[in-house]
Amino acid sequence: MQVLPYGSWPSPVDATLAASHDGRPEYVGFVGDEVWWTAPRPAEQGRRTLVRRRADGTQESVLPAPWNVRSRVVEYGGHPWTGVLHEGRPLVVFVHFTDQRLYRYEQGVPPRPLTPFSPVGGGLRWAEPQVSPAGDEVWCVLEEFTGGAPTDVRRVLAAVPLDGSAADDRAAVRELTDDRRRFVTGARLSPDGRRAAWLAWDHPRMPWDGTEVIVADVTDDGNLSAARVVAGGPGESIAQADWARPPQDADATAPPAQDGLLYTSDRSGWWNLYRDHRPLCPRDEEFGGALWKLGQRWFAPLDGGLVAVVHGRGATALGVLDPESAELVDAAGPWTEFAPTLAVRGDRVVAVAASPRSAYEVVELDTATGRARVIGAAHEDAVDPAHYPEPRIRTFTGPDGRDVHAHVYPPHHPGHAAPDHEKPPYVVWAHGGPTDRATLVLDLEIAYFTSRGLGVAVVDYGGSTGYGREYRERLREQWGVVDVEDCAAVALALAEEGTADRRRLAVRGGSAGGWTAAVSLTRTDVYACATIRYPVLDLTAWATGETHDFESRYPDGLVGPPDDVPARYAQRSPIEHADRITVPFLLLQGLDDVICPPAQCERFLARLAGRALPHAYLAFEGEGHGFRRTATMARALEAELSLYAQVFGLCPPGIPRLELVQ
Repeated sequence: MQVLPYGSWPSPVDATLAASHDGRPEYVGFVGDEVWWTAPRPAEQGRRTLVRRRADGTQESVLPAPWNVRSRVVEYGGHPWTGVLHEGRPLVVFVHFTDQRLYRYEQGVPPRPLTPFSPVGGGLRWAEPQVSPAGDEVWCVLEEFTGGAPTDVRRVLAAVPLDGSAADDRAAVRELTDDRRRFVTGARLSPDGRRAAWLAWDHPRMPWDGTEVIVADVTDDGNLSAARVVAGGPGESIAQADWARPPQDADATAPPAQDGLLYTSDRSGWWNLYRDHRPLCPRDEEFGGALWKLGQRWFAPLDGGLVAVVHGRGATALGVLDPESAELVDAAGPWTEFAPTLAVRGDRVVAVAASPRSAYEVVELDTATGRARVIGAAHEDAVDPAHYPEPRIRTFTGPDGRDVHAHVYPPHHPGHAAPDHEKPPYVVWAHGGPTDRATLVLDLEIAYFTSRGLGVAVVDYGGSTGYGREYRERLREQWGVVDVEDCAAVALALAEEGTADRRRLAVRGGSAGGWTAAVSLTRTDVYACATIRYPVLDLTAWATGETHDFESRYPDGLVGPPDDVPARYAQRSPIEHADRITVPFLLLQGLDDVICPPAQCERFLARLAGRALPHAYLAFEGEGHGFRRTATMARALEAELSLYAQVFGLCPPGIPRLELVQ
């Protein structure tokens, strides 16, 4: 064991390696007996491709560059593809990111458009496609911009002909619902095809605040009629709705004894699963989550009445629930986190899972045998696993004695240690959202720091999901207060217990986490520096037209209605208190970001003009909200480490020096 100061340990986890392993498989589905999913390609300009797993186990990337299977509905996107067997061969419909049109793909034939291009505002966008009961249309969520402003938008359920007749004709797209609701999810059809269920909500609510389940009848001519709200409301969040599958021996001609409507509601304080408004497995656990992307699935009904569920408190597991007995049996395996994407066919359940020792993989559970196995995107160790971070799940005490959950990753290297008298520097990570949470999975970005001798603490501050509604509600009208306090409480607790060096603490975050990092510099003296990634900096502007429609009223709940508490917006905005910042920082921004636009960074930096405050600003062309390209992510990581090296007095080998301007 070689003794070297923290931050100077040589590491095989370089920035390019960490960046090239960013992203995960998403949106799993069946096409016949084959499993398909979308997969990241950070080295190919950050695009996402479709991957097909054939029945013999072989895999192939179906669509070459530049095809990019990704929806921009509500900017965060949604399920972007569907597939069926047509004349014995896969027929796939997908959204292409560049023009947001729907395309039809069949092997051996170039994709051809099904929807028109619109030059108005953000154009026409689509999510959650599924083939209609009659098989001649694709039913989707349609997001249509009617003007140039981000809020000039309407959303409906719509039907797109599969024959291509709407490729240049907007009038050929049938609208299945009106646009009285601001937000809708894709419709889920009952097993008999006679009913459809979807979610809806309106400003100023976010989907984790309050949503409704709407059920409508499917008419013989393929329309939706008699739409009615059957569950949910302003103070009840329903994250997903679907229909139970009848027992295999049920009489298909007999009318159902009950509707068989399944949904996850937090009416008890936790997202639990209900069938026909009756709780199936009441627990202080989450069987749902924050609906950031349309088409996320925390449960999937199986033939015969069982239900596959993703559930947990903090970290998540995959289980199979028997609604009659409330028995829940979890899949065995090494995984500690299951993403909210599920697909089922017969006895098979396909999911996406990871652990602290493995990145996200496509996993299949055979419910008949109870066997779970990796079937796609299998994790391969890019370096010796001895260099992987070793997380500790901790609960700290925050202000007023409240619990604050965190994952703590101490510095770790199999061949190096620090001198006995030295305490390590730590970086506190604030996750985005802010209604999100940290996942307990292998993250090579964390390994990039821990393997060099820096500790990382990822904080699930008040407002995070995974711990019940009461924990989420801690952030109501307290954004910029509770999140900042909780992160600081973790940082100071680590210093006080001797785990971290009090003089070498940093804070880092992206999006809402970038806000928390920036506010932390204006409201506390805990940190010696900060990395601020694509942040909210000007709260007043962000709440009055400088972001996209989905989050345009988010501050009503996070801060308070702007017309009622305008002073609060100025009081908390980092841009209004830039003069209070006294420590170096790194600001990272994508120039194509429409959620947290670069104009905020530019105005923020203008407020610092003339001050001798070391800082750096890196802006990346072609990047939006969250970085996707290998070169961008590698450059950002190296710059971040260089900042810490200069501020903390570290000597990481082989890291380009970041020029800090004053």
